[in-house]
Amino acid sequence: MKMDVAQIKEALLMLERTNGIQEETALEALKEGIVKAYKREVGIDEMPVELTFDLERGVIELARLYAVVRDVEDEYLEISLEDANKNKEGKVYNLGDYYPVYADLNQLRSATLRSIKSIFSQKIKEVEKGNLYEAFKDKIGTMITGKVETIDDRGASVNVSGTSIFLPRREMIGDEKFAAGSSIKLYVNKVDNTKKLQIDISRACPGFLEALFKEEISDVYNGNIVIKKIARQAGERSKVAVYSEDPNVDPAGACIGPNGSRVQKIVSSLGNGENKEKVDVIQYSDNPSLFILEALKPARVAGIKMSDDPEVKECTAVVKDDSLSLAIGKKGVNVRLAVNLTGYKIDIKTESEAEEEGFTYTTTEELQSLAASIKAEKISELQKKELAKASNATSVLPGLPEGYVAPQQRIYEAEKNDFDDVLVAASEEEEETPIAPVTEEKEEVKEESPASNEVKEEKKEEAPVEYTAVKTTTSLSDLEASLEADAKKSQDKAKKSFKNKKKEEEKKEEAAPLTPTGPQMSIYTDEELKAFEEEELEEEDNFDDDVDYDDYDEYYDEDR
Repeated sequence: MKMDVAQIKEALLMLERTNGIQEETALEALKEGIVKAYKREVGIDEMPVELTFDLERGVIELARLYAVVRDVEDEYLEISLEDANKNKEGKVYNLGDYYPVYADLNQLRSATLRSIKSIFSQKIKEVEKGNLYEAFKDKIGTMITGKVETIDDRGASVNVSGTSIFLPRREMIGDEKFAAGSSIKLYVNKVDNTKKLQIDISRACPGFLEALFKEEISDVYNGNIVIKKIARQAGERSKVAVYSEDPNVDPAGACIGPNGSRVQKIVSSLGNGENKEKVDVIQYSDNPSLFILEALKPARVAGIKMSDDPEVKECTAVVKDDSLSLAIGKKGVNVRLAVNLTGYKIDIKTESEAEEEGFTYTTTEELQSLAASIKAEKISELQKKELAKASNATSVLPGLPEGYVAPQQRIYEAEKNDFDDVLVAASEEEEETPIAPVTEEKEEVKEESPASNEVKEEKKEEAPVEYTAVKTTTSLSDLEASLEADAKKSQDKAKKSFKNKKKEEEKKEEAAPLTPTGPQMSIYTDEELKAFEEEELEEEDNFDDDVDYDDYDEYYDEDR
């Protein structure tokens, strides 16, 4: 069967542009549709079929294959060897081969053509479903941006990367409204591919608010501040519990920002309805009383009474008389969000009611002092950890011998010699003994015999040598300074002698007459030289030595 190759290629290209399906995938889906539809028409699902789809030649060939056997048992699936080889001009078939019987595609029934179209469309949808799942499965728990296509009372259709996703009305923020073509932010809650592909997107869930905090506040994005829990009623009020491992950091203040600048940016992104959603940023605490105290803000709480049974998560909050409405909130939203955030059932009493009933509770001041003590303990623990890290940094690494000291921590002593030891010993002496004056004694000259002289010389050699310790008051630093000065003087002297020697050599070179190396020839004649001598003699005779040079001093006066 001949086919229009250009038309098929154009259809495949359109599929790739609009649905993101590649040409090979679309061709495989079409082949599968033709084979399944033809088997349904024949009525034999297990029948082998061969389909040739050649775009280069523009030919589609569909053949029904019969197994070549000696004795035919099923005429719908088998053919005898004799019948297969009746046409001697064609191919010779052997037992076990398949004998093709080609079908005319132009003769296919309309029902078969409709079946091909249905199977092809279903296959294309399955491919689209798989592609969408692969594209969105990694975006669960993240923020995406889409463009609104249509909107009605049920919700809005949003185009995200060429895919239309439905946003239900219940997942919108309050009474917000969108215009077709506007860009909106969406949070991907879930992507399900079990029965049919389902992508759940929302703007009203707590995850949407958490994603906004990560976008607007760098400390939350990099993990310095952790969002422990969020309780939200979209369009009304939200409570965000934040926490930081560093006790010196105020996580709530860091998220609110100066004059509420940071949290206001987040609030401005929460819908365009008439009533703006309020966001309370509170500090998380492991202590239930402190956490409940923070969760009931903006109400002023006088104290908390926890249940006697720690397993029963119930408590009573005593608030100021003028804060009862704030504690409950509009339609009970404030206390309801506090319950969802803390997980405790909260009963509310006013301060006057508690006083009349004689109700005892832990006051806010006591809870605040408890919070201060907990913070102080955390700071001390943090300091201990830092000291431990510092000590570990200076400790010996594993595998090194005991007593090993790192090079940067070693203390090197200056090299000493015997002369230094003598000087140090001399400087450490507390008392100095005066040196005895040397007295000269005249020796009497006596005549002695040579034998006696030899005996005296032997005695002198055998006598022990006595050393006298000379003590000095000169310090080591002074001695070093004097040695440096002597070295400098000797160096200057050497330089000076070198310069003088160089000058003498230069003078000798200048004074030395130039000795011609080749034959000489005078540039003046003897008569011209004699005339020059006579002129010089006349100038010497005419030289006036009676000039008064004082008249010229005024020209060299520096003050002029």
